[in-house]
Amino acid sequence: MTGIRERLDVEAISAQPQAARHYLPGFGNHHVTEAVAGALPEGRNSPQRAPLGLYAEQLSGTAFTAPRHDNRRTWVYRIRPSAAHPPFRRIDSGMILASPITSAAPEPNRLRWDPRPFPDGRVTFVESLFTLGGTGDVRSHDGVAIHLYCATASMRDEYFVDSDGELLIVPQEGALILHTELGVLDVGPGDIVVIPRGIRFRVVLGDQRARGYILENYGRMLALPELGPIGANGLANHRDFLHPTAAYENREEPVTVIQKYLGNLWAADYDHSPLDVVGWHGNYAPYKYDLSRFMVIGTISFDHPDPSIYTVLTSQSGVPGTANADFVIFPPRWLVGETTFRPPWYHRNIMSEFMGLVHGVYDAKADGFVPGGASLHNCFTSHGADAATYDKASTTELVPQKVDNTLAFMFETRLPLIVSEQAMAAAYRQSDYDDVWAGIGRTFTL
Repeated sequence: MTGIRERLDVEAISAQPQAARHYLPGFGNHHVTEAVAGALPEGRNSPQRAPLGLYAEQLSGTAFTAPRHDNRRTWVYRIRPSAAHPPFRRIDSGMILASPITSAAPEPNRLRWDPRPFPDGRVTFVESLFTLGGTGDVRSHDGVAIHLYCATASMRDEYFVDSDGELLIVPQEGALILHTELGVLDVGPGDIVVIPRGIRFRVVLGDQRARGYILENYGRMLALPELGPIGANGLANHRDFLHPTAAYENREEPVTVIQKYLGNLWAADYDHSPLDVVGWHGNYAPYKYDLSRFMVIGTISFDHPDPSIYTVLTSQSGVPGTANADFVIFPPRWLVGETTFRPPWYHRNIMSEFMGLVHGVYDAKADGFVPGGASLHNCFTSHGADAATYDKASTTELVPQKVDNTLAFMFETRLPLIVSEQAMAAAYRQSDYDDVWAGIGRTFTL
């Protein structure tokens, strides 16, 4: 098969309607999938010769000896072993950074950004990555980094692999088609997708441009939170997480694989696509989730529960109940609390809170926090409703209220987030953010 014909086949996969895509449901399940019947060996993982002339290879997301309930690994059967490539060479890392991020004097101030403007010209997903900040240390698999992407072009002959952490991608504008080693995932605003550490992929734009947020998790892999007294059901359910079915690229032509390793970018020139897995089985795989399937839990009497009830995924730390990172959403929901201030209360938190807005209006900020924008309230930084929101919420008639047509989210971490110098200097950072609380006056009476 010629390179031109293979290119057409690759583009045909992207052109398939999302409704035609088949997925494998179940968070953490052990999945079995073949793009060609007979690609998987029967009853063993590494036969003397794998079926169809393929190569058997194990992809380990945890140590071999990790407890069974934590162990993540996948066996792949591919056209060439992933070891078949020349050395990587260091390339310009652009606007990508890794923790520890060294700033002269990290600020305790509240920070907010307008949406990042789209660039002129052709900029791919990887080329657009912009590190806003981070915490912990990528070298010790602890902490996170937060990035923005703002792309105008698809990755055609370029592939990306992150050796530093798993990527939780939150699209804000524009659809993405993610071609990964283990299959294809379609996502758009209202979805999330998680690409585990070490899995190669490329991003094709489903629209003319795409923008969104990324949590790069250096720590323990994201998992569903414990439900405690909630019981067996609620929040995000296992069956709603979807994994790709096997789909391979049989490309024999020059491509470039870009690897992020300890914060720097490296590249190698391959003579074939690295997405050549014809079949796989295991529990270490990319997945997507439709946030509208989240079952919201809330009060039906009085008071405002802690926002932890909106946690979709969590990366645990060594301290029980204190996350390395949480992914929390604020989706459409009913508010019915009697004699209650219904927006988020005024708050200081040992955890650091980065917020983004996919669409709509966030119920704690009347103005200034817009879709595609972001805010950061670091460790013990005071925050809460702005003046206009407080005035309205503290005086309005408390009838049942539907918060609708909105989707905000939060990346929360136990460590202070160090903001990059490029994010502090960005023209779209709001220098007057503190003014949103300036109108809050004294109402104390004796």
